[in-house]
Amino acid sequence: MPGQFEPLPGGGAAVALDDVEISIIRSLAVQLLQLIGPGPAEDAPDDPLAELFAEGPSEPPADPVLRRLFPDAYGGPEEAPGPQEAEEWRAYSAEFRRYTENDLRAGKRENALAVIRSLDALSSAGDTGAVLKLSAQESMQWLSALNDLRLAIGSRLEITDEDDTELLYRLPEEDPRKPMVMAYLWLGGLQETLVATLMQ
Repeated sequence: MPGQFEPLPGGGAAVALDDVEISIIRSLAVQLLQLIGPGPAEDAPDDPLAELFAEGPSEPPADPVLRRLFPDAYGGPEEAPGPQEAEEWRAYSAEFRRYTENDLRAGKRENALAVIRSLDALSSAGDTGAVLKLSAQESMQWLSALNDLRLAIGSRLEITDEDDTELLYRLPEEDPRKPMVMAYLWLGGLQETLVATLMQ
């Protein structure tokens, strides 16, 4: 079981994690939460309906990682056949983003928080680590969060296709991107085994 998810009787998944692995995943999930930011009504707790009726942004995020996590719903202007179509696509994307991005951010926040909570609940003992056991619902939240973490790291590494991933395996040890690459590849392995587990 070390390093890979395995199915639990009755649904869900389990994986053995050592203290370092727990610390890395938790730290990455916290960074993801910080990047996504608070909800639109977090500064107005007296109004429970504020977040429900808040409109989201209409422009894509400036940060390339957030653009990867919250892409335009319609093809980019560069894919449009002409200037008029490009302008229409921009308008459609802006409208779609305005009404969906807040919900998407809330879902990604909740998934990252689920990862943090489940790791915090582990009673890790010394160097032996612990076995993380997830329900079926928690497994789906973990799967989404692992995907978001890989998208975020992949964006920072400027990975755009499979060829870029192949190059990562050949980076020299002294390359400053190496720790981020190792995290990217490791999270990919966890994600693959979790997908395989949930498909059983």
